[in-house]
Parts: sequence; C-alpha cells; structure tokens
Amino acid sequence: MTLLEKELSLQNIKYYTLTGSISKNKRKELVDRFQSKDDNTDVFLISLKAGGTGLNLTAASAVIHYDPWWNISAQNQATDRAYRIGQNEKVQVFYMVMKDSIEEKIVQMQKQKKELSDTFIEDNSINISQMSKEEILELFS
Repeated sequence: MTLLEKELSLQNIKYYTLTGSISKNKRKELVDRFQSKDDNTDVFLISLKAGGTGLNLTAASAVIHYDPWWNISAQNQATDRAYRIGQNEKVQVFYMVMKDSIEEKIVQMQKQKKELSDTFIEDNSINISQMSKEEILELFS
C-alpha cells in the first residue's frame, strides 16, 4: 500500500488510506467524506483487514485487488463493500496479479478451492467417496 500511496502522491491523485491502525472515529470520518457528493477524492486505499464490518462505499466505481489473500472470501467481502443498497453505478472489479509470482499461485489455488467448493455445495450428488485417488492427491499438491 505504501508503494501505491507514493505513486498516487507523485501523480497528484487525491486519496484516503484506511488500515487496521486507524481509529473507529477516523474510519467513519474518512468513509463519510468519500461518500459525500462534495468530495473529490479519487482513490480510497483500504487494507483487506480494515475493510470489514459495516463499511459501505457506494460512491466507488471500481474495486482493485492488488494483493491477493489465501482466503478468497476476504476479497469477495471487500468487493461487496461497493455493492450495497444505494449503489446506482456499475462497479468494475480488477485483480492485479504479477505473472510468475507467489500471488499468481495464490490466485490459482483460490480458483481450485472455489471449483472444489462449488462441486460439493452446488452439485450435492458428488462426494469425496466418489473421487479417484488421483483427484484426492491433487487436492494436496
């Protein structure tokens, strides 16, 4: 996030930053300012840990994930912060992942985990006892 802040400053782009170290009062103040029609701040940098409960950003028009987590649910919740009652605009979601990096491997693992979850949750006719030895071993590779 520090690198993004530095680049935004160099480009004279107005931004807010929200991390876990920011107090609840300051957090509310930043969100309220960003949500205000009078605010002309272009970017709101939010760490996934800080972007939890009670955060609504219907003023956002884009969500950019630049540091994937192992837990895809945390990213999905962060995206959902822009999709709330009161959102009148389309919201674009982008994932920035460096090629041949650990992040790329994390994203691939998330995809596999989602496919596996979908298989067991969406298609309840399949269960682990129906998987081949190779399919089970693939879960741990």
